[in-house]
Amino acid sequence: MKSYVIHLIRHGAIDETLSGKYIGTTDPPLSDKGKLALKKLAFTHAYPQPPVVFSSPLRRCTQTCAVLFPERKPLVIANLSECNFGEWEGKTAEELKDSEDFQKWLAGDNSVKPPRGESNADFVRRVCKIFESIVEGLMKTGSTECAVVTHGGVIMTLLAVYGLPQAKPFEWAMENGCGYSVRVTPMLWQRGKVTEVFSRVPVAKEE
Repeated sequence: MKSYVIHLIRHGAIDETLSGKYIGTTDPPLSDKGKLALKKLAFTHAYPQPPVVFSSPLRRCTQTCAVLFPERKPLVIANLSECNFGEWEGKTAEELKDSEDFQKWLAGDNSVKPPRGESNADFVRRVCKIFESIVEGLMKTGSTECAVVTHGGVIMTLLAVYGLPQAKPFEWAMENGCGYSVRVTPMLWQRGKVTEVFSRVPVAKEE
């Protein structure tokens, strides 16, 4: 039976993330160091080159696509964006430590959301819906492979929900420019909406 492979790749580094700030829907570009690190990774490691690439609309993702998939024009999907941190955007955990709502949010309370932002529950619902749409699209069109360039929070959430082996979101943490490949087998997907996490991305080139 035909199976489908989806490569989930985190965007390159931005200065704001490196300084520990919460950056969700804020739209800074890749840093110079981030671009250089991606180019080095692409030189020393092998990235898959699928026929279809999906991307978050934020510049750090579309610019990552341009470095890693120069011959592909990404299909931009708004719902692949990172969580909207609202009034917490651009602030560090240290700056927010006295906020009771922030502490509850960090603990995973789905009823709490950043002021003018997005709750954990709404975020999970949004990214799961778009991932299921991508899987269904592959099955309908017959395309067997794609890449999704998005954000760390999105990837960790998707793997925690759909990935086998099962693990908590933080256990799926990855460096910038890296990610995981998952295999979707129609029978398993139809029974329980699960995917097999079978490889890291990228893989080191053989000497």
